[in-house]
Amino acid sequence: MRLWSLHPSLMDTKGLVALWRESLLAKKVLENKTKGYRKHPQLIRFKCCTDPVSAINYYLSEIHKESQKRNFTFDTSKIDWTFKKQKIKVTSGQIKYELEHLKKKITRSPGHTPDLTKKIIHPIFRIIKGDTEPWEITK
Repeated sequence: MRLWSLHPSLMDTKGLVALWRESLLAKKVLENKTKGYRKHPQLIRFKCCTDPVSAINYYLSEIHKESQKRNFTFDTSKIDWTFKKQKIKVTSGQIKYELEHLKKKITRSPGHTPDLTKKIIHPIFRIIKGDTEPWEITK
């Protein structure tokens, strides 16, 4: 499971679809509707929110927004649209790590070149100075 801190517009087609699916799984975990993945490190920052379920719904809404721009048909009923927008801190080191990771991933889609001069982080996140997040699994 990877819940990118990066903006969904940076994802290639496979990445955006995977992000949607994995975020829906994260939502199920945060709603206590599944037994698996409960201790997955990618969920730590959502679990620290005042309202984790609302946060993941906001996160999903931005993925959905990007899917509409690409004429995808993601199921809007999967999102509770009454979410409250909130911010989650993410370190500059984490963003740097994810950008490098993404560059390796998108080699599978030669026609996809993300625009790194525009929005690079998901709107739910606010960058703070720091190294890679302690929950990130690095090689």
